[in-house]
Amino acid sequence: MSPRKPNMESSIYLGSDGWWHGRVTMGVKNDGSPDRRHRRAKTEPEVKRKVKELERLRDEGRAPKAGRKPTVEQWMTTYLTTIASLKLKPRSLDDYWSKTRNDIIPGVGQHRLDQLQPEHLERMYADMLEEGHAPSHVLKVHRILSRALKIAHRRRIISENVATLVDPPSVDETEANPFTRAEAKAFLLAAAKRPTFMRWLVGVGMGFRQGECLGLRWSYVDLDAELFHPCWQLQRLTWRHGCGDPHACGARLHRFEPCPQPCTVHKHYKRGCPPPCPPDCTEHARVCPERKGGGLVFTRPKTKKSQQPVPIPPPFIPHLLAHREAQQEAREAAGELWEDHDAVFARPDGRPLDPRADYEEFKELLEEAGISDRRLYDGSRHTAGTILNELGVDMPTIMEILRHTQISQTRRYVKGRSELSKEAMRRMGDAFLPPPRATSETKTETGQTRAERAKRRRRIR
Repeated sequence: MSPRKPNMESSIYLGSDGWWHGRVTMGVKNDGSPDRRHRRAKTEPEVKRKVKELERLRDEGRAPKAGRKPTVEQWMTTYLTTIASLKLKPRSLDDYWSKTRNDIIPGVGQHRLDQLQPEHLERMYADMLEEGHAPSHVLKVHRILSRALKIAHRRRIISENVATLVDPPSVDETEANPFTRAEAKAFLLAAAKRPTFMRWLVGVGMGFRQGECLGLRWSYVDLDAELFHPCWQLQRLTWRHGCGDPHACGARLHRFEPCPQPCTVHKHYKRGCPPPCPPDCTEHARVCPERKGGGLVFTRPKTKKSQQPVPIPPPFIPHLLAHREAQQEAREAAGELWEDHDAVFARPDGRPLDPRADYEEFKELLEEAGISDRRLYDGSRHTAGTILNELGVDMPTIMEILRHTQISQTRRYVKGRSELSKEAMRRMGDAFLPPPRATSETKTETGQTRAERAKRRRRIR
């Protein structure tokens, strides 16, 4: 009888099936039973290599947990439901869910988490680019998946985060196109004809984000100290089911087959037709009679830095007071129909301005002012940062006004002007070389040199 192997020592043997097998003792399971892992290979050297690798992971404390590993789809559902939901803001969580449902699960969802390979991700990214997705979209998908795999690795569900072995598509930074000072004045001149003038004055003149502007509330406006406290932002969130059976609730909207081609139903959809519903679809919460958590909602900004008070330019104060008086008159005219949300910028019935209608109005004002089309961010936040820079305000101060956490972020918002660069280089030249002196041969406005004029004076005398 062969002697018993010491504790924690692995065993390797040739099985009756013709394969070499290795058994590695990892410790004990949660229920107290021995945790023995199995490896097999066609040759003895290969199974020895696998056993040594597993022993190394065990000794370093990095061995994956016992049990069947979840699929990518199962882990992403667990990660978003019980882990990411505790930390992410509602809108960010909606974005994570959207990219998981539409991209990650159809691409690699059926792979077991421990069998996911870099090649699988590279193939998925290539397919997404082939389908017309922007590189920035693919990069976001990569970051979401990488974060989920990082948590799985940290919890020793997998031995390695394969997303770190993949190079996602590179993304060229979008070129900012802020207003010039003349364009900013023309834009505000067009906005002055509308009741929303003050909203655009704050957006362009102070660099507030759209959600921060529409989320401003009178309780957080200190007119005595001339300060805005942007402690809230207005966002449109996705509705959630409040009923007991979300799948049955949205039954009339379920789609399990792709649209026939050519489809004329989904022309409004930005990427053509939406993907079919999964078999256990729990979406379509917007039609749920007990829906909750969606629509226009006041939420807190992402960072504490974003909530820091911002000084109101003194010339803005009279316009702000006039805006408050006009809103009070609208409130009296609406009577019982008025909905009090304490919003600084509100509709005639007191409800906050809709971000979609606000965006459309921005496009209308561009056309009225004769300004070329550009992003809302360019016309507000980038414009404020750039004009502050043109006025000679230093970067740390612009950083405080825009409430950035890093000055490198502020520099991306500030776009240099060619005329400022020319003036700066002129001053640089003056610092090294004196300006050229006028010589005796320099011609005057009459076309004569100074020497010729002096000679002519002598003749006259």
